[in-house]
Amino acid sequence: MNKADLVRSIATKSGSKQKSAEAMLKAFTDTIIEAVGDGEKVSLVGFGSFGILERKARAGRNPATGAKIKIPAKKVPKFTPGKKFSATVR
Repeated sequence: MNKADLVRSIATKSGSKQKSAEAMLKAFTDTIIEAVGDGEKVSLVGFGSFGILERKARAGRNPATGAKIKIPAKKVPKFTPGKKFSATVR
């Protein structure tokens, strides 16, 4: 399912127009991106949680040359599926 399919599905299930459903989806994703970007955790019971994972600095190797490299610490977005979501996939 791509974004257009998701927008169509939201419009059908909510009984709204596709433009309205697309605006709702954009507002939803923008809000989550802003909140996680500000360091907040967003939890949707049954669906999952969005947050930040802090990776430590570590040593690695360049696969082409085999030379040792230093991989710096960084923050990455993380999604943890909720109980209901996980149960549906299994």
